[in-house]
Amino acid sequence: MASPAMTKAEMSRADIEAMIRASDGKPLDLHDKALSGLDLSGLNLRGANLRTARLNGTNLRGADLSGANLEQAWFLKADLSGAKLADARMFGITARDANLSGADLSRSTPIGDFKGANMSGGMLVDLKGGADIRNQSMGLMRAVFTSVNLSGANLKGADLGRSRLEYADLKDADLTDVVLMGSDLSGANLTGATVAGADFKNVDVSGAKLLDLKGEASAKGWAQRVNADRAVTRVSP
Repeated sequence: MASPAMTKAEMSRADIEAMIRASDGKPLDLHDKALSGLDLSGLNLRGANLRTARLNGTNLRGADLSGANLEQAWFLKADLSGAKLADARMFGITARDANLSGADLSRSTPIGDFKGANMSGGMLVDLKGGADIRNQSMGLMRAVFTSVNLSGANLKGADLGRSRLEYADLKDADLTDVVLMGSDLSGANLTGATVAGADFKNVDVSGAKLLDLKGEASAKGWAQRVNADRAVTRVSP
């Protein structure tokens, strides 16, 4: 991880800005490029091919990556706060400890590792992060949101089936109609979350804080939660 290929950049912001000007509006091809540590904030990278690119520690604050191909790319500790990532392809992405606060990931496919990332206040509507059990090899891949800050995030209609959400912060998050079936929510904090229509079938809630939930009566599979007796459902005196 400390090699120059993972920590250095082979191009400058000026180089990429020149590529954008010369592209005549066409998506850039930056696949497999070393772009770590650059300031690419606010750039228009819509539809860009960044497959297997390294952007560790890169500043992409407010950048437009809508529809971009980010498969197997590296975003360790990258700043994507306020970035547009709607419809982005993220299969195999590694974005541990990245800052995605306030980012728009609507309809994206974050089948990768976001452990420790900050997604607070993010727009994750119709996110497609569930494991594909129809394909054995892809079925092993899923969204890893372990210890991710999703407080106040909008996840309406998201698919997080069989995802890893251990110790995730979901305080006041909107989980309306979210598919959580078979996921791991052990130790997660759902205090104040909206769970109307959410599917909790076979969801491990051991140690999870299920306090002041909104729409609990209309949650699906509520009686089929795993380790429900170990969840925190009332404040200790």
